[in-house]
Amino acid sequence: MNPFEGLEFWFITGSQHLYGEETLKQVAVDSEKIVSFFNQSNQLPVKVVIKPVLTTPDSIYQLCLEANNAKNCAGLMTWMHTFSPAKMWIAGLKALNKPFVDLHTQTNRDIPWADIDMDFMNLNQTAHGGREFGFIGARMRLEHKVIVGYWQDADFLDELNTWMRAAAAWHDLQGARVARFGDNMREVAVTEGDKVSAQMRWGYSVNGYGVGDLVKYVNNISDAAIDKIIAEYNDTYTVSSSLQAGGQYYASLRTSARIELGMRAFLEEGGFKAFTTTFEDLNGLDQLPGLAVQRLMADGYGFGAEGDWKTAALVRSMKVMAAGLKGGTSFMEDYTYHMQPSGMKVLGAHMLEVCSSIASNKPSLEIHPLSIGGKADPVRLVFNVPSGPGLNASVIDMGNRFRMIVNMVDVVVPDAPLPKLPVARVVWVPKPNLKIGAGAWILAGGAHHTGFSMALTEQHMRDFAEIAGVEYVLIDENARIDEIKKELRWNEAYYGLSKGFLS
Repeated sequence: MNPFEGLEFWFITGSQHLYGEETLKQVAVDSEKIVSFFNQSNQLPVKVVIKPVLTTPDSIYQLCLEANNAKNCAGLMTWMHTFSPAKMWIAGLKALNKPFVDLHTQTNRDIPWADIDMDFMNLNQTAHGGREFGFIGARMRLEHKVIVGYWQDADFLDELNTWMRAAAAWHDLQGARVARFGDNMREVAVTEGDKVSAQMRWGYSVNGYGVGDLVKYVNNISDAAIDKIIAEYNDTYTVSSSLQAGGQYYASLRTSARIELGMRAFLEEGGFKAFTTTFEDLNGLDQLPGLAVQRLMADGYGFGAEGDWKTAALVRSMKVMAAGLKGGTSFMEDYTYHMQPSGMKVLGAHMLEVCSSIASNKPSLEIHPLSIGGKADPVRLVFNVPSGPGLNASVIDMGNRFRMIVNMVDVVVPDAPLPKLPVARVVWVPKPNLKIGAGAWILAGGAHHTGFSMALTEQHMRDFAEIAGVEYVLIDENARIDEIKKELRWNEAYYGLSKGFLS
C-alpha cells in the first residue's frame, strides 16, 4: 500500500507589495529554494508543490478555494517570509477546508552579524510576520500545526514528516467507506455510536451488509484462484502439516482461502477501505474469517471485530500514517493481565484477527478450535511481537463529541513460551504502569478494542486528532490519575461550552 502516491502539499508564502518588486522576487526565490530542498531531502513522504507568493486578500482567497477543489491536495504549508498583514488571510482561511501547517522558519539560519542592514531586516521578517499570522489563526479558532526551527534541521523535518502523515491520513478518510458484515455484537456498548455524527466529523461513511451479500462473492471464487493463493500461503508462512495438501485440514485451508478471496472481491468492488465482522453473524460462512482479516489488514485495510466500525476506521488511518515506517500496525484488544507485583503486564490478542505486520518472526499458519461462534475450526496466523515502544489508541463516542485516547506502552518478550495459546499475541507494559495506565484508560472510557502500532508516535496521533478537531487524551509516563480526572473534567466543560464543536 502506498497511500501517498499522487498526493501533494502546497507551499504558500505570505508577503505584501509594501517592500517592492525586488524583495518579492527574492521571496519567491527563497520559497523555491526551500521547496526544492524538501523534495530532494527524501525526508518527507509526499511531494511539496510551490505556489505563487500571496500578497492580496483576493489571491489568498482564490488559492484556498483552489486547494479545496484540488483532489490530490492533502493540505497547505504556510510561511510568512515577510510581514503579511493577517486581515488579508481572513476570507481564505475561513473558506479553507484542508489542514494547514504554519512553518515558522527563515531562509538564513544565522544572523549575518557583520553585514546585517535594513534591507536584510525588511526581507527576513518571519519573527514578527509569523506572529501576525498566528494571531489571526488564534482569533479565528483555527486548528493548525506550528513548527518552529530551521527548515534544514532534522528535528524540523521530523515534525513536518509526522504532520504530513497525519494530514494524508485525514485526506484518505474523506469519503472513505466502511463495510459492516453483520451488526455489532449484541448488548455491547462501546462499539455502538452515532454513524451520522461520525460521517460529519471524520468524513467516512459506515454501511451494513448482510453476511449473505458477502457469501455470494465467496461462493463465486474459482478453484484456480484458490490454488494460486494457497501457493502464496506456502511461500509466505510456515504452514502446519495438517493444512498442507493431503493433510487432515487441507479442505479447511481452501475454505479460508475462498473466504479471503471473496472478501477481497467485495471490498475492492465497493471501494471500501475498512470493514468489520462479528462471530454472532456468520450465516453462510463455514468459519469465522481469521486468516482473511489478518491478510487484508496487512495490505492496508482497517478492521474492527464485533462490528466495531470506529476502530476499523481508526486502524485504516493509522495504517496510512505508518506507511513505509519501521514497525507495524494492527487491530488489537487488551485480553488478560499478568498481575505479578514485580512486573505487571498486559497480554494483547484477539480471537484471530491480529495483523502480521507486527510479527517478530515468520508467522505460522495453523488451525485450532475456537469455542465461540458455533462454526468450524478457523485457520489463523500465529506469531509473537518484538519488544520496543508502541501505543494503543481508541476512539469513542461521548454523545456530544468523539474522544481519542492514546496509551504509550513498552512491548516486552513474554516471560515464558505460550505453546497452548494458538493466536497472534503481544505482551506490553502500559505507561506509566498497569495500575495508572489501565485506571486512566477506564476513567476516560477507552474501548477494549484498539489500534495498536509500533510504527507511530504519540505526535502522529495528536496531529491527527487535532486535524479532526476531536478531544485527545494522552496516557504516558507522566500520567497521574488525579491529573487525568482534572483533564477529563476540563474537557467536559470545554466541549459543553464551545459553540464551534460539531458533534
